[in-house]
Amino acid sequence: MGLLSRFTTLIKVKVNRLLGAAEDPRETLDYSYERQLEMLQQVKRGVVEVATSKRRLELQKAKLQESVNRLNEQARQAVAVGRDDLARAALERRAMIQQQLADLDQQTAQLDQEQAKLEQAETRLRMKIESFRTRKEVVKAQYSAAEAQVRIGEAVTGLSEELADVGLALDRAQEKTEQLQARAGAIDELIASGALEDFTTSGRDAIERELAQITVRESVDAELAALKAELGAPEQPKTLPEGGQQ
Repeated sequence: MGLLSRFTTLIKVKVNRLLGAAEDPRETLDYSYERQLEMLQQVKRGVVEVATSKRRLELQKAKLQESVNRLNEQARQAVAVGRDDLARAALERRAMIQQQLADLDQQTAQLDQEQAKLEQAETRLRMKIESFRTRKEVVKAQYSAAEAQVRIGEAVTGLSEELADVGLALDRAQEKTEQLQARAGAIDELIASGALEDFTTSGRDAIERELAQITVRESVDAELAALKAELGAPEQPKTLPEGGQQ
């Protein structure tokens, strides 16, 4: 149980961190403001419901009062004609209705108190919501300004993740470019030195290069013979290739 509890706590901590990183306080403030408005609407509906109930009681009281007045008149008429039994019945019914009226008066007084409490609660809640709305807008403006300052600072200093990724991409591109340039230079040097044959050229180009080399050697030999003749040096016999004849 101890290990499971620690594991559960660790998960909760990580989830809270993720939620905290993704949470936008401006959205949270707007949501809280909407919830408070919903509460205010509920209080208003409560006031309307209490007022409606009180109005129904008042209508019922008005009807009962009419019955009381009518029974009073009936009792008078019964007494006038010598019908005490009818008068007594009318008075008994009037007494029962008056008891109902007393109960309704008590209920109406309770509803008056409830309505007054709800109206006071509505007033306090409305003032609180208005104060919260003002503070909410101030905090949202401050957060937006701070967020903009952070983004500008990150852009200037290169600390933002996006700019850091761009910088890494530039470094990688520069590194690859330098590698390609070095490879191209090395290939050019090898081709120039003859160590690496250019297979893209035709066979005729190779023959032309061979003939050009022979021409260069013959020219050098001719110049060497001329220098020896000028200096009176004995001419050395030409060295023939192996297996050749003079």
